[in-house]
Amino acid sequence: MARITHVEVKMVDLVPLVKRTDAVQSFVSQETPLVTITDSGGATGTGYSYTIGTGGPAVISLLTQTLVPRLLGREAEEIEAIWRDLLFVTHATAAGALTSIALAAIDTALWDLRCKKAGLPLWRMAGGAKPSIPLYSTEGGWAHIETPALVQDALAVKVQGFAGSKVKVGKPALHEDRRRLSAVRDAVGPDYRLMVDANQAFHHQEALLRARMLAEVGITWFEEPMPADDLTGHARLAEQSAVPIAVGESLYSPGQFADYLRAGACSIVQVDAGRVGGITPWLKVAHMAEAMNVAVCQHILMELHVSLVCAVPNSWMLEYISQLDPITTSRLDIRDGLAHPPETPGLGIGWDHAAIACATVAGNQSEHRQ
Repeated sequence: MARITHVEVKMVDLVPLVKRTDAVQSFVSQETPLVTITDSGGATGTGYSYTIGTGGPAVISLLTQTLVPRLLGREAEEIEAIWRDLLFVTHATAAGALTSIALAAIDTALWDLRCKKAGLPLWRMAGGAKPSIPLYSTEGGWAHIETPALVQDALAVKVQGFAGSKVKVGKPALHEDRRRLSAVRDAVGPDYRLMVDANQAFHHQEALLRARMLAEVGITWFEEPMPADDLTGHARLAEQSAVPIAVGESLYSPGQFADYLRAGACSIVQVDAGRVGGITPWLKVAHMAEAMNVAVCQHILMELHVSLVCAVPNSWMLEYISQLDPITTSRLDIRDGLAHPPETPGLGIGWDHAAIACATVAGNQSEHRQ
């Protein structure tokens, strides 16, 4: 056991390697808060979270002014107690995106530290349920991509052994989405999984119309069809739709997931460690879903989530979107369309510290010592 003596906070701003668009926004930047925690024995752990181009400095402010000072002197191994205490320190702003993103950067750092000291990779330390997970790709399905390119990408990842592809929907007319999806379905055949993501674009009636079309095309799930705070609408749609409903990237606490699960408002849980508050609440949500016989398919952050989906038994597929390549030396281990979690102790992410130093946003870094 060792107490926390030093915490370093910084934020890097990563421009996506490819253009990313959906029905409501463009993913133009990934602000990435990084937290490195050192204990009295000299062991370190590094964690991170993210925003899609806005709010990053607010997260850094919350970390440096409110959360990190309360870490100093704490027993680093008491992760559950630390997470709970920090949640209640920020009770007036929880549950919400900025608080959960800030908590996630700390919590993932503490898990990295714990796993390194135990000499275990995260996927084993957190449960060790399975040694690999099927992949599906989102990178070739963005909203701006023309139909021939959608088809080409789906065929390419299918050849690599991927289990499926995801396509962004939300074109102004239903027939436009139908045309794009039908072209991909005709090319890949009936056994390849196709998922769609509306990014909360529809009201209930339009979502129902789209769901009927999606069933005809053989879609595996309909992701975020409506605003995430419309729990009642999702429950109604789940009853009416032949296509399973997937939600999670816009839910920020285990309690919000519990509401959806109790209401029968989703069939796939897409819990995101970077948005729900870290690994500690991610595991709570995954096990809650398991108890209700609901599958988990995480939301992005594949470099971290590959270990988490392999830690739990009810995971289904891992979403492939490369995010950390500019600041890491490690890469996702893919063999025959399956992703394998790192076996190195900790999160298994190899940070490129020189690249991080170059990418750190001025005015968004601090050091705290006991």
